[in-house]
Amino acid sequence: MVDYDSLAPWFDAPDLETVMGILAESARFTEEQMVPTSVPGDQVGSQRNDDGSVTVAPGFKDLQKALVDAGWLSVKFDPAYGGGGLPGTVGTALQEMQTAANMAFSVGTMLSQGAIEMLQEHASEEMKEIYLPKMIAGEWAGTMNLTESDAGSDVGALRTKAVPAADGTYRIMGTKIFISYGEHDMTDNIIHLVLARTPEAPPGTKGISCFIVPKFLVNDDGSLGERNDVTCASIEHKMGIHGSPTCVMSYGDRDGAVGYLIGEENQGMRYMFTMMNRARLSVGVEGLGVADRAYQAALEYARERQQGRAIGAPAGTASPIIEHPDVRRMLLYMRSHIDALRALIYLNAAAIDRSERHPDGDQRAQAGDLAALLTPLSKAWGTDLGVEISSVALQVFGGMGYVEETGIAQHYRDARIAPIYEGTNGIQAVDLVMRKLPLAGGTVMKSFFADLNATIDELERAEGRLAEMAPPLRAALSATEEVTGWLDTARAADPNDALAGATPYLRMLAMTVAAILLGRSALGAAAELTAGGDRPFLESRMTSAHFFATQYAPQVVGMAASVTAGAAPLFAVDAEQLGV
Repeated sequence: MVDYDSLAPWFDAPDLETVMGILAESARFTEEQMVPTSVPGDQVGSQRNDDGSVTVAPGFKDLQKALVDAGWLSVKFDPAYGGGGLPGTVGTALQEMQTAANMAFSVGTMLSQGAIEMLQEHASEEMKEIYLPKMIAGEWAGTMNLTESDAGSDVGALRTKAVPAADGTYRIMGTKIFISYGEHDMTDNIIHLVLARTPEAPPGTKGISCFIVPKFLVNDDGSLGERNDVTCASIEHKMGIHGSPTCVMSYGDRDGAVGYLIGEENQGMRYMFTMMNRARLSVGVEGLGVADRAYQAALEYARERQQGRAIGAPAGTASPIIEHPDVRRMLLYMRSHIDALRALIYLNAAAIDRSERHPDGDQRAQAGDLAALLTPLSKAWGTDLGVEISSVALQVFGGMGYVEETGIAQHYRDARIAPIYEGTNGIQAVDLVMRKLPLAGGTVMKSFFADLNATIDELERAEGRLAEMAPPLRAALSATEEVTGWLDTARAADPNDALAGATPYLRMLAMTVAAILLGRSALGAAAELTAGGDRPFLESRMTSAHFFATQYAPQVVGMAASVTAGAAPLFAVDAEQLGV
């Protein structure tokens, strides 16, 4: 889905062969050094000490140092501050590997990367010089501090205060909850990006500002100074990702934590969305990474576990369970959905790269609109699949999957947080229907549909399995286009009707897009086969695409009724009657 050679010149990046070598080395590193830390992270977890400090899970601190020493955390960032300058799409591939290896650990690196991206775009040059080199190297970490107990997803209701001080800084006072890696002992400093409200600020999100609040203040010479007035009050005891410390952070218990305003007052929500939108794609990658890890474990188990006799096997023998049709269906479900999700996510990542680096301004704008459209799909469908595929993988193990010693249950528990992270998936659906579909008067969606239709046209002109994919894909896309038009009307007539259909529509659109992207990938695989490419690999790609198109794309048509039912069925029973 990504033409790397078209991206590389804009980044002054190395050729594809070199990048493939980098990815291969990353795979070796994650397998040898990250995978072994996953189970101890789950079993031991992070611990808060009596003094408010947090000790991370066994192996995490050494792993952080190994990542820093090898330069893996800096690959996609600005060379001016010590980064490797590679396209973000390459960084997405590295992140997928890291998440698959140890999701709990990768949460921290993902948030640091989001903080770096936000500072690169909105911080002053002085701030960049102070913070970015250390953060890009991985010597300092970054966090995002939005959520408060009374606000939740309603960020505009936050109450943390930022009071101006005589020296031009601010004093931050308040409490933030669910702050991943808010406190830990893996890096020398932690740079908190904190949303707070200044005096006289307007209500809601329009009155939110964003501040840098370092764990340790930074001296003029770059050395670390005194400890700031920020502490970890507690860490949460969670269903999964036990290695990731989820902290309640208290700011200003003494005289107020020193904060440095980023940009202008009351623009914090706009600035933070830079981080949140990138983080939403990254959370979708979490779903992909954990799903693939669970699938690999299930595939290995299905090959080795012998139980029952497959049809046609010799009497008196037990067959590997991979020979049973139901198990084979589960494996192909996982494999085809992982391939489909990966195609969607990397198209999204490449669109972000183009939006930032394409030499033509109009092309940058179009790519930015496409990235905005795809991000809620990547995040919501990606994280839903992370949970669903982990559950199916556990099912392949049977009763043994429910036993912790097999390790598969950890992936299911770890994956479950991702649909909640960075705006719940319901919020992603609302964002898609109410904000993204109307982009540029709906022309973004229409242009994308035209591009998808062109791929189906190409499949129709092909032969064999490629041509067989075209009818179900055409039916799915036609249904999706029709429902999109219905939503456009409903949004204006009664927004509740559009909102009621938002979640099923997101899945409908995601499955349609991903199915057609797999069709595009199958066309590419067929061309490579003709040119003498790797036959087993390419045929497996084509088989996966065909399976998704013929088995799952037809389900899309049936989703239309759920989208267009409107709000009436949801409110046919009042709140009190729901308990009767």
